[in-house]
Amino acid sequence: MNNLDKYLSILDGEADGLLLTSRYSRHYGAQHDIAEGVAVVSKAGCRYFTDSRYIEAAQNGIRDFAVLEMSRANPFHKLINEAIADFGITVLGYEEDYLTAAELRGYEEKLNAKLVPMNGKIHSFRSVKEDWELDRMRKAQAITDKAFSEVLGRIKAGMTEKQLQAELIYCLYKNGGEGLAFDPIVVSGPNTSLPHGVATDRVIREGDFITMDFGVILEGYCSDMTRTVAVGYATEEMEKVYNTVLQAQLAGIAASRAGATGAEIDGAARQVITDAGYGKYFGHGYGHSIGMECHEAPNCNPSGQIPMQVNMVSSAEPGIYLPGKFGVRIEDLVIFTQDGCENITTSPKNLIIV
Repeated sequence: MNNLDKYLSILDGEADGLLLTSRYSRHYGAQHDIAEGVAVVSKAGCRYFTDSRYIEAAQNGIRDFAVLEMSRANPFHKLINEAIADFGITVLGYEEDYLTAAELRGYEEKLNAKLVPMNGKIHSFRSVKEDWELDRMRKAQAITDKAFSEVLGRIKAGMTEKQLQAELIYCLYKNGGEGLAFDPIVVSGPNTSLPHGVATDRVIREGDFITMDFGVILEGYCSDMTRTVAVGYATEEMEKVYNTVLQAQLAGIAASRAGATGAEIDGAARQVITDAGYGKYFGHGYGHSIGMECHEAPNCNPSGQIPMQVNMVSSAEPGIYLPGKFGVRIEDLVIFTQDGCENITTSPKNLIIV
């Protein structure tokens, strides 16, 4: 079953058509990425609409959809209504998580079909990856690992967080990244206690931890990894916290297999941190699913009750964050298998001192 067939399979009575407005769903259904557009999917036919900036690329790259150009004379709503009439659509399922209130109101006012929210069903297929999707993610992660290896040689006391972030971004693109999966996190010293801190003009010093969280997009799929390294030296406390996080991550990875729930996997890692006395300093979940978006579902956190399935992909990223002092996070990506998981992150996890 190809991706378009998966979408057609949910047209079972709740809706007889789908309105795909997010870039992710359009890419998934058409298996070709176009920055702007809207697609209509039905069992009677499928159409993809975009404007003059992307029409040639869409016509050359998209299969299984009729590709039409929208313009001021032929706006999206007019073209969609033509598809509604031609395909006999009465109810369109839409992605409520990807429309603003104004956009939804506009569609409801202009389209000649009832709109029903179907975000969950539309996005459910993406949680379990096809083999070709996993191949893309392995390649994206290989780029990310190579960038980390290179950026280690560029870290020097006296440079700023922003300067290091720029070097990291350069390495990600230089090694084949087609885009950034998210804005990289590069923080140092006391700023590493901020799990999602933003790079500043702070000067990196001897004795600092540096946390780098980064990933790329390759052929529409994301990578994601985090490493924490020390500059010059690490104190005994820094080493203790680092090794606790590492042991927690290894425990979570050991618990990762198809059939385990996100809560069970999170709990295995969280117990290590709690037993070491740092439980209150690990506030976020152990991991999140990833694919076309950096954060997808289901998640490995204390409330994750969904059993993992073969070929789901999750991050493995416990952390300890001591306010005003420092923080440590180590993150890999794993693919769930029947008997365990495949870790597709190859960078070393021992405490690196640069």
